[in-house]
Amino acid sequence: MNTIAAQEIKRRGISVVDEPLKSGAVYVIKNNQPQYVVLTDNRYQELLAAENEAYVARVRASLEDVKAGRVSRFKNARELLKAIEQEDK
Repeated sequence: MNTIAAQEIKRRGISVVDEPLKSGAVYVIKNNQPQYVVLTDNRYQELLAAENEAYVARVRASLEDVKAGRVSRFKNARELLKAIEQEDK
């Protein structure tokens, strides 16, 4: 894990993350805890694309469940909660 102290960035500037960033994400440590993550723009865009793909896959799976009749409808929240309790038993 690439880490750098926030104080080091404050002292030397953001360019201090350039070299460690070449080998992956850089965790910025503040108060002895990882507080921030610095990524390259390419890696950030990859993460956004993966998140979008996962979202689309979940929506497609949900639509398939609806088409296949694998959904239940409830009149109100109380009925839904009752059905969930029955599943847990």
